[in-house]
Amino acid sequence: MRTMWKRALLTLTAGSLVLGTVACSEEEAPAGAVDLDGKRVGAMADFAEGKQFKATEAIELGVLYSDHPNYAIKDDWLLWKEITSRTNVTIKPTVVPMSDYEQKRSLVVGAGDAPTIIAKTYPGQEQAYVASGAILPVSDYLDLMPNFKAKIEKWKLQPDINSLKQDDGKFYLLPGVHEEVWPDYTLAFRTDELQRLGLQAPKTWDEVHTVLKAIKAAHPDGYPLSDRFEGKAILNYAAQTFGTSAGWGYNNAQWNADEGKFTFTGTSPEQKALVEFFRKLVAEGLMDPESFTQKDEPAIQKLANGKSYAISTNAQNLVNDYRPALENIPGATIAKITVPGGPKGDVITGSRLENGLMISAKAVESDKFVATMQFIDWLWYSDEGQEFAKWGVEGTTFDKDASGKRVLKSDIAFGGLNTGAPQHLQKNFGFQGGVFAYGGTTELLQSMFTEEEISFQEAMKAKKVIAPNPPYPFTADEREQATLWETPLKDFATQGTLQFILGSRDISTWDAYVKEAEAKGMTQYMELVNSAYQRFKQKNG
Repeated sequence: MRTMWKRALLTLTAGSLVLGTVACSEEEAPAGAVDLDGKRVGAMADFAEGKQFKATEAIELGVLYSDHPNYAIKDDWLLWKEITSRTNVTIKPTVVPMSDYEQKRSLVVGAGDAPTIIAKTYPGQEQAYVASGAILPVSDYLDLMPNFKAKIEKWKLQPDINSLKQDDGKFYLLPGVHEEVWPDYTLAFRTDELQRLGLQAPKTWDEVHTVLKAIKAAHPDGYPLSDRFEGKAILNYAAQTFGTSAGWGYNNAQWNADEGKFTFTGTSPEQKALVEFFRKLVAEGLMDPESFTQKDEPAIQKLANGKSYAISTNAQNLVNDYRPALENIPGATIAKITVPGGPKGDVITGSRLENGLMISAKAVESDKFVATMQFIDWLWYSDEGQEFAKWGVEGTTFDKDASGKRVLKSDIAFGGLNTGAPQHLQKNFGFQGGVFAYGGTTELLQSMFTEEEISFQEAMKAKKVIAPNPPYPFTADEREQATLWETPLKDFATQGTLQFILGSRDISTWDAYVKEAEAKGMTQYMELVNSAYQRFKQKNG
């Protein structure tokens, strides 16, 4: 049994869900006014951008750790030993299975039991904890984070960071930050079949429809597209090109630039056009209706058995799942297509922010607070820390050639690199994991990409990137009110989208569907959103 992780698994009660309701008033001194003179134990006096952090005395830091089943946590990973060697910091993980992570995070934060660093938190997820005072307003302490500040300035990320601000003008999440937008998910097609039928890779959703029809004509007994991710991936990346959001990316509030206000996503004309398109694919037998309910494995098996010819993918799915699955079909090849263009043009929606960290508000009470912030800044935001978390230790897990290019050791595999090698960068060493390794320069991001994936990314750069929605942070009272509407409205819109696509509800009932949304508080919710938007705009310009 694992040793250092035993104590990490938590026994939590339903009562822990209750969040505190007392929030600091605007008249109180901001957290940034806290005197840090007594909180510098272990801190470096000369810590700066690009400088290796090493605590002047040993410290321990707790991290809420999302344990991925594909590379389950081990106490003998080189990652842990090397973090301590380089920084004089020992990580104490509170281990939570990835499948339960969001629920357990709510429990421990709500109960006030969270460790110092609360990892794997996506922008927007922190909002539920702001009013309780359970998490730190990290924007008050950016002077302790020179690497983070430098990247915001160099990469002109301030508009992205502004999207994290809450009603008090502060932000409470330290996000992963990328130099450029990084699109990954799209459709993959059996390219050998496209070639056999004389078809070109589709560049628009209309062309996707045409190509699927041609494949269907050649294979009338199957579904050309049988998807995975329960349809949440394809709806996410398709919706962007229709001017809406769906699937993984669904958000109740959709920015309407022409009107200068938010409208309800689930009943918008753009959403209707999206569901009409996918309804057409299902009705014509071009898309497997099980795409929206089946687990990943059946979808992969249909591809492997020659029963489907297209499926959603990311770079790792292509290498790790599909190509090995197709080895039993002689001559079968598969590749990504660029995200098809839609009614809004050849566009993608993208943010350069990704999942990041919340910090427990109790951290500021520690005499090691400054050292804690310096450590976080080095590991998650310095060039050196990001390279370490991704590639590991030079000379042990990777080498650099004369040009400075990183090369994974030949006996270590990752992604499409050194396939079949006896060791794995994540499983055996702990690097390139989802808790520590994210964000960074485009060069670092692409340093583990195959040439094929680099070509895909270059092709995607030709697309126009649509700016993220402007922020509309709620006050504590508004957040409490919004919560009453948000989940029911999201569930209603998600279920309605599926019903329309699968044909269990006819599109002719759309007007009735809109009225049902109104009965669930759609109008009041959007009034709240737009009021919050206008107030924030007036405050922050």
